[in-house]
Amino acid sequence: MSVVSKSPKMPKKKCCSDKPACKRCPLRMMKEGTLPEGYTVKKRKLVKVDGKGKKSSSKSSKIAA
Repeated sequence: MSVVSKSPKMPKKKCCSDKPACKRCPLRMMKEGTLPEGYTVKKRKLVKVDGKGKKSSSKSSKIAA
């Protein structure tokens, strides 16, 4: 019988601020360096890293028009 390794669990989308921190907490995973590639945490929420720079918001495009 072959052993199949499990993929690491994805972190939660939002930190629930519980003490002690759960195993899937995005803040904990970022601190330990176990966040999946391409993800980061901003304002206690899990977000994808976009290498394209800043996105233009809809507000700024409305003002420019």
